[in-house]
Amino acid sequence: MEEKISEILENILGLLGLEGSFEVEEKEEGVFVSIETEDPGILIGRGGETLQALQLILNLSLLRQSAEGTERKRVIVDVSNWRKSKEEELAHKARGWAEKVLETKEAMDLEPMPSWQRRIVHITIEQTPGVKSESVGEGIDRHLVISPE
Repeated sequence: MEEKISEILENILGLLGLEGSFEVEEKEEGVFVSIETEDPGILIGRGGETLQALQLILNLSLLRQSAEGTERKRVIVDVSNWRKSKEEELAHKARGWAEKVLETKEAMDLEPMPSWQRRIVHITIEQTPGVKSESVGEGIDRHLVISPE
């Protein structure tokens, strides 16, 4: 799997004319790809949209190439630690939102966000006693509601 991902990434980076390096690490919970480049903005895009697209391309490519019945792991891509810092920032914000909900005892609707960001908030809220989170809405309007338990 690491070999296939490396081949796909080399092609994509080459087509984009980007120089850099990447590391592919397969773990039990998924395949983690860390890309370092001098111009990370090209691969990250506005709000991480290009990064999400790159991750989708890798996941779909592997799905097409994998034999039926074989275990398929999710590929998670990070560029110049952007995703990691975004996850830490979201977790910090989620703790603040949870505190506010606990203080006011009122539910809080968050702005729509991509699924991977909602997941980070869900995990953080899950670890906070007295509050719960729920995804509501459809498509680009899907957002979280944090409420008292």
